[in-house]
Amino acid sequence: MDETAMTYHPKSDFMRVMMERGFLADCTDYQGLDEALVKGVVPTYIGYDATAKSLHVGHLLNIMMLRWLQKTGHKPITLMGGGTTKVGDPSFRADERPLLTPEAIDANIECMKHVFAKYLTYGDGPTDAIMLNNAEWLDDLNYLDFLRDIGRHFSVNRMLSFESVKSRLDREQSLSFLEFNYMILQAYDFLELNRRYGCLLQMGGSDQWGNIVNGIDLTRRVLDHEIYGLTSPLLTTSDGRKMGKSQGGAIWLNGDMLSPYEFWQFWRNTTDADVGRFLKLYTEIPIEECNRLGALEGSEINGAKIVLANAVTTLCHGSEAAAAAEATAREVFERGGVGDDLPTLALPPTEVGEGISLAQLFVRSGLAKSGKDAKRLIAEGGARVNDEIATDAGQMFGAGHFAEPMKLTAGKKRHALVVLG
Repeated sequence: MDETAMTYHPKSDFMRVMMERGFLADCTDYQGLDEALVKGVVPTYIGYDATAKSLHVGHLLNIMMLRWLQKTGHKPITLMGGGTTKVGDPSFRADERPLLTPEAIDANIECMKHVFAKYLTYGDGPTDAIMLNNAEWLDDLNYLDFLRDIGRHFSVNRMLSFESVKSRLDREQSLSFLEFNYMILQAYDFLELNRRYGCLLQMGGSDQWGNIVNGIDLTRRVLDHEIYGLTSPLLTTSDGRKMGKSQGGAIWLNGDMLSPYEFWQFWRNTTDADVGRFLKLYTEIPIEECNRLGALEGSEINGAKIVLANAVTTLCHGSEAAAAAEATAREVFERGGVGDDLPTLALPPTEVGEGISLAQLFVRSGLAKSGKDAKRLIAEGGARVNDEIATDAGQMFGAGHFAEPMKLTAGKKRHALVVLG
C-alpha cells in the first residue's frame, strides 16, 4: 500500500473494507473516488480475458473485491475479453500468448460464467452485476477510424516506459505489434464502458496500473469525464510462491477442472504465516476474528486453516462441498482411511492390459507431472501405495490389484484413488 493510502481515512464503506482487509495497492485519486462512492452507486469493472475454460485462484482476489463492492452498495461489471483475448495481454510475460480461435474464446467464456454467479448477484437492479463482452465494440472497429480518433491520443514514448513493456524489452524479448496494441484496446474498453454504462472505476492487479491509467487519460481526453483506477497487490505466499500455483499446477475455480476436495486441501495447506492475511482477503469473516485466528500458534493454527478452507470452499463450491471435503480430509489424515471425496482415476481395463507401472499410475492420477517426476518422487521415499512406502518405480500392477480402490499418496498431503472404470 502506498503512503497516501496509509494516511487516508476513507468515508465510504467500500474504501474502508479495501484498506482494512489488505486489498488496496494503489489508487489514482483516493479522495475523488471516495467522494463518488459516498455520493451514489459507482459502476465498476474488472476485465477477464478468456484464455482458459476456468478462472483460477489468482483471479479470486479481484472477484472478492467485486463481491465487497456489491455488498457495500455499488454495481459490479464483469467484462469478458471476447475481443482482447484475440490479441493477448503482454503484461509481465516473457513470450506471446498462444492465439485462440473465436470459437474457443466463446467456449471459454461460457465455462467461466458459472464462477461469477457464485460470488455476485446478477440482474437489472441498480446494484445488480452485469456481464459484458468487449467483442461487442471491438470486433467491428474500423481500423483507420480507430487510429485517427483513438490512436492519436497515445504516446509511444510513454507506452514504452510502462513497466510491463519495459521489462520485456530490457530482457531483449520480442514484443509483437499485436501485443503492443493490447493496452490501447484495454484503454478503449474503459472509455466505452463509461460512455455506455456510466462506469466510473476500473480495478485490477497492480500489474494493470499502466493499462488502467491509459484508460483514464483517454476518457478524459475524448469525453472529458472524471473516472478512477484502483489496484490490488500481486500476491505471493510467505515462502515466495506465486499465489494460486501448486505442485499440481493451477488451482482452478471450476469444479470440473479441480475437485472441491483438492480446492479445499489447497487452502488447508496454507503456510502458518499466511493464514490471517488470507482470511481477510478470501473470506467475509470479521477482521477481529481473522486477526485472532491468524495469531494462533502450534497445533492450534491447524484449526484456523480448516476455518479458512471451509469458508473459501463454501463461497466457491457451496457449504455441502466444504463439509464433504473436511470429512474426507479427517478420514484420510486422522484415521488413515480412503475417503469418498478423493480425486479418482478410473482406468479402462484395456489400459491396464498386461500391467501398468507405478510411475505411470502417479502420472495418470495427476500426482506427478511426468515419468521423471514420478521416479524422483518414488526414489526420495515420497510415494505411498495404500499407505505403504513404494520404492520401485517400475513395479507393475495388473487388473487384480484394483479389486479394491488403490490409494496413491505423494508427499504427506496429496492423494488420489485408482479404480478400474
